[in-house]
Amino acid sequence: MQASATRDHGGDIGAAAARFGGKEDEWIDLSTGINQMPYPVPHVPPSAWQCLPTRGARDELVAAAREAYGSDAPMVPLAGAQAAIQLVPRLGPTGKASVLGPTYNEHAAALRTQGWQVREERQLEALRGADLAVVVNPNNPDGRVHSPDDLAALSNEVGLLVVDESFADPTPSMSLAPRAGQGRLVVLRSFGKFYGLAGVRLGFALGPADLVRDLAELAGPWAVSGPAMAIGAIALRDVRWAEATRTRLARDAQRLDSLAANSGWKLAGGTSLFRLFETPAAGAAQEKLATRHVWSRTFPWSPHLVRLGIPAGEQQWQPLQDALRTP
Repeated sequence: MQASATRDHGGDIGAAAARFGGKEDEWIDLSTGINQMPYPVPHVPPSAWQCLPTRGARDELVAAAREAYGSDAPMVPLAGAQAAIQLVPRLGPTGKASVLGPTYNEHAAALRTQGWQVREERQLEALRGADLAVVVNPNNPDGRVHSPDDLAALSNEVGLLVVDESFADPTPSMSLAPRAGQGRLVVLRSFGKFYGLAGVRLGFALGPADLVRDLAELAGPWAVSGPAMAIGAIALRDVRWAEATRTRLARDAQRLDSLAANSGWKLAGGTSLFRLFETPAAGAAQEKLATRHVWSRTFPWSPHLVRLGIPAGEQQWQPLQDALRTP
């Protein structure tokens, strides 16, 4: 097993509070792309807590996910897209992997840990010929998007194409989920980000039957908890909530862009779940926000980029606005 590269992430308000002061519940965490107005958690029957997850509950969850993602491809529920990221490198013999970057660093780290030779490429065409290729679509953190047709074509030119659609819920027309059962293509979906319930730990891998079966075997018999299955099965079928949330996020993303522009920040990309801005000095910008207990995300590979999630309600918008206006 190879040592992995440093894995930096958003979140961890405890570390922010230890560094800049204040109690954790006084902070606003905009360092992730998690929806700050989560799906209202429905009633979870006691049996979901008391008993091992059942096949029936799993089948109900998968049926709901098929409806939400518009796909009849083979599918396995997992403990978040992160679980799939860690299992995919174990699907077959190691070889040469290419990751379209810069992007979510767990893909390259998980591959290296399992002994893959990993290259980060900047252009989609450069992934051709890889034994395993990874594209995050929309990309995190810059929101770059590739068309389903271009990605489907790429899947014919690599040994296995993994498309991480963790941030695809706001733009379902861009999803490859309906094609996931074709060729050597695996699509990963995250429940926690769009539905704002990251702590539930729920995601899905869709793909050819043999690969999905192997992922299920690697994950084991109870890869997803009973409460996660119960919550997911209900939330994924709530079409009205999803449509209203897409509309709100798109509107609020524009509001955030305007606030940032008024502070001299330049929009560098993003999705309606997060925005990426270019600043003169990312570290100084992060500290400026932190004085108002607003936590943002910076990146070790860029001295100028700051990412912000979308605030929820005036109780979050006002402190952010005040922080951005501070000289």
